Amino acid sequence: MTFFYKTTSWSGSSSVNQETINFWKHLAAKANWRIVQLPNGYFQTEYKHPEEEDWMDVTRRETIDAAERAIDASIEHYGKKVELSKGPVVVKTFK
Repeated sequence: MTFFYKTTSWSGSSSVNQETINFWKHLAAKANWRIVQLPNGYFQTEYKHPEEEDWMDVTRRETIDAAERAIDASIEHYGKKVELSKGPVVVKTFK
């Protein structure tokens, strides 16, 4: 059996275009999110599309607290992506 391994190195935001970074910034702002209750009783998280008036559905949860936790986790996720788009973070140096 043959295995193929590929590694890559990422240096800076050159591989991520500015439009994508702006979209991540949009998703990292809680003001662009909402929770709606569906007819079946579930709660749906949605974000406002940055260029249109539409709301895009993301997840469904059984409770409003779970829906808000899902939004908070998404905000944290996209916030990290924005930070990492600025380039690698040095976590330790050696002398």
